[in-house]
Amino acid sequence: MIDEGTMGMDEGAPTTARLREVLNRTERVVIAEGSPDEADSAGVARIVVTGAEIADLARVLAIVDGGTGDRCLCDGWPTITVHDVKGELIACWTLHHQSGLRGIGDCDADLQDGPALTEWLAERGLTGSQEVQAGLAEQEAEEDRRRLRWLQAAPARLRDAAMEVSNPPGRDPEAWSDRLHDAEVQLATLVQDGCPDGIERIRALLAWAGVPARESTGGLKWYDMAVQQLLLAEDPDLIIAALATGTPSPGQLDGAAQLFSSFEWTTAHGKDLAEPLRSMLIAHIQADGTDPMRFRLRHGYYGAERTA
Repeated sequence: MIDEGTMGMDEGAPTTARLREVLNRTERVVIAEGSPDEADSAGVARIVVTGAEIADLARVLAIVDGGTGDRCLCDGWPTITVHDVKGELIACWTLHHQSGLRGIGDCDADLQDGPALTEWLAERGLTGSQEVQAGLAEQEAEEDRRRLRWLQAAPARLRDAAMEVSNPPGRDPEAWSDRLHDAEVQLATLVQDGCPDGIERIRALLAWAGVPARESTGGLKWYDMAVQQLLLAEDPDLIIAALATGTPSPGQLDGAAQLFSSFEWTTAHGKDLAEPLRSMLIAHIQADGTDPMRFRLRHGYYGAERTA
C-alpha cells in the first residue's frame, strides 16, 4: 500500500510548471495500474520510467493550471510514484477517470490531453485506461442511441421541445437544471396547445412513455421522467378512459404499466386498477411483458394477487 498522505497538497493550486519541476529532479517513475492501496500488489501491472522518457511523461501529464478547485471522491488509478536520485519517494500522484491528476497541488487538475496520456500508457503495456475509455465511449454511444430512439418516438409536433428536454447535462448542474425546467414547461405547453383533445393526447403520451420499458439499460432517464410528469398532470379518470377507448397498442400498454407502477401514481391512487383495465394490463404483461413489469406484477401492482 502506498500512502498518498498530504504530499503536494499544501503547495497551492496545481500547475504544469510545478509538475515539471518535480520530474526534473526525478530518477525513476513507477506507474502501477491500481489505486494507492493496491499499487504494490504482485498482480498489478506496472512500468518503470527512466531517462529521456521522463521528459516524455512530463509532456503527456501536462495539466490545466489552477486545477478544478475540488477533489474526486474515488481513490483514482493508475498510481504514479516519483523517486529522486537517492531512491526516495518525492511525489505520489493518481489519475482520476483518465482525465484528471491529483497530487500536484491542493486540488485535482484536468489533464490538457487525457487521450494522449491513455495512448502513451497503452504503448508501454498499460492498457487499463484505454480499455476503460473504450467502454465509456461505447456507453456514451448507446446513451446517444437511446436518446435518439426516444426523440423519434415523440409526437412530431413535440420533437423540437423534446430535443431541448433531452439535452445532456453540462458541467454546470445549476444552469442545466434551470434549462431543463424551462424546456419541460415549454413541452407541457406544446402538449396542451398541440393536442387539445384529452383522450388523443393521453394515448400519444402513453405510447411515448412506453419507450423506456423496452430499453435494455433499464431505468428512467430524466427525459423519460418528463413524459411521465406530463401524464401525472392529467386527470387520472381521463387516463383510464383513454385506455378504455378502442384497443390500446402494446406501446400504450407499456406506458400504462410504467405509469401505474410509479411511486407518484401509487402514492396518490394506490396499486389497484379497476376491471376491465386490470385484466387487460395483466394479460399484456403475462404475454409480452418485460422482467421489471413481471416483477411488479408479482408484487401486487395493478391489483394482481401477490405471488411473491
